[in-house]
Amino acid sequence: MDIKKIKRSEDYSAWYNNLVKNADLAEHSAVKGCMVIKPYGYAIWETMQSELDRRFKDTGHQNAYFPLFIPKSFFSKEASHVDGFAKECAVVTHYRLKVDEKTGEIVVDPEAKLEEELIVRPTSETIIWNTYRDWIQSYRDLPILINQWANVVRWEMRTRLFLRTAEFLWQEGHTAHASAEEAIAETKQMLDVYADFAENILAVPVIKGFKTANERFAGALETYCIEGLMQDGKALQMGTSHFLGQNFAKAFDVKFVTKENKQEYVWATSWGVSTRLMGALIMSHSDDEGLVLPPRLAPIQVVIVPIFRKQEEQTLVLDKANEIAQSLKALGIRVKLDAKDNQSPGYKFAEYELKGVPVRIAIGPRDVQNGTIEVARRDTKEKQSMDASDVAHKISHLLEQIQQNLFQRALDFREEHITTVDTWDEFLHTLENKSGFISAHWDGTTATELKIKEACKATIRCIPLDNKQESGNCVFTGKPSSQRVLFAKAY
Repeated sequence: MDIKKIKRSEDYSAWYNNLVKNADLAEHSAVKGCMVIKPYGYAIWETMQSELDRRFKDTGHQNAYFPLFIPKSFFSKEASHVDGFAKECAVVTHYRLKVDEKTGEIVVDPEAKLEEELIVRPTSETIIWNTYRDWIQSYRDLPILINQWANVVRWEMRTRLFLRTAEFLWQEGHTAHASAEEAIAETKQMLDVYADFAENILAVPVIKGFKTANERFAGALETYCIEGLMQDGKALQMGTSHFLGQNFAKAFDVKFVTKENKQEYVWATSWGVSTRLMGALIMSHSDDEGLVLPPRLAPIQVVIVPIFRKQEEQTLVLDKANEIAQSLKALGIRVKLDAKDNQSPGYKFAEYELKGVPVRIAIGPRDVQNGTIEVARRDTKEKQSMDASDVAHKISHLLEQIQQNLFQRALDFREEHITTVDTWDEFLHTLENKSGFISAHWDGTTATELKIKEACKATIRCIPLDNKQESGNCVFTGKPSSQRVLFAKAY
């Protein structure tokens, strides 16, 4: 297999792009800023979807779908919301093409101009809250717990596959409640759902926190987030959950009659994760040989590669390989038996290593005779000869070991890259020489936050939910501070 490999330590960005290509996950499209997610990459996303969707439904949510196009006037109803997205919006102005009579070219028909321009959704709060106005009259109609799986467009031209593209896939939850307390509880519950998914499926440890006023979602009163740390020491926001207060209910006049027969505005939340999680997955675990997938997420958890040279060995080996495959499938393990005869075993080994398949089983005629198999782990690259008796349960246990090892490895890395500093010199030295999260005091003002970002490109990633109150002085201004926050350079 003639595959160009780039070392992660030499050029992290090039390593990432090369890995996405080599693992057959995605590629750039003919539309600038957009990507094509290839079947293997989409299979990983589908596993993410199914795991998240189950969690959403377990917490009482239902899926629905709302229009891709949003009337421009909807955005003007919530000032901070339109302010936050104005520079990223794609706008539809006409609804028809025609053939130019002089040139024969396809052109926009100037007579087909829309009375009101339509925005290609960057997020759906406005169209959904306009709809909720018709759905909600009484406290009996609440809560509304809706999730949408969709695509959105935020016009980006400096892009990186999965991490930042003009169009991307995501889910967005939008809920309506009778009280602020209920809405806040929902916001925190969904943050916990995201953290559970990230840690137990993606094997990525995350820090739960909330954003500063400057970093909040446009139109939110509070934004909660989960932050992961990638192998290059940069942070990645992996999911957000927003307490929207009554802002959108007031903007779209969504009221309900309370039990006391009074009219009040509804309380709102929204929350979402996107295909950016694919980037988090790649950058948290993968190595110079390719993708590394945690078993609970991998579309193929185990690949079986039969090895034989002579025709008379083929039936013997394939029969045993099929028997093993069926025993694995019986335990719910996602297994592939690769019996293609137009590729060598070595080629297959390299391919599945690139694709991050957690466990590879090789079996040849001598293995059949000896009652053994060769098992290779993707996470550690260790190989071992394993007794083929009760192989399914042994492999099932091994997959759990790999899952836990990947999480622990990422957790150890993160803990080694959280540095506590008390002075600006320490802050800059850590940022330059170690990277990762920096725990430091901040005076609580947006002005200082922006000055720090301008000075060194580090941002406040979050104020951790488990923060302890601690008196100190801001590393930048020296003003009093009551708690530390986490800074980092980020994607």
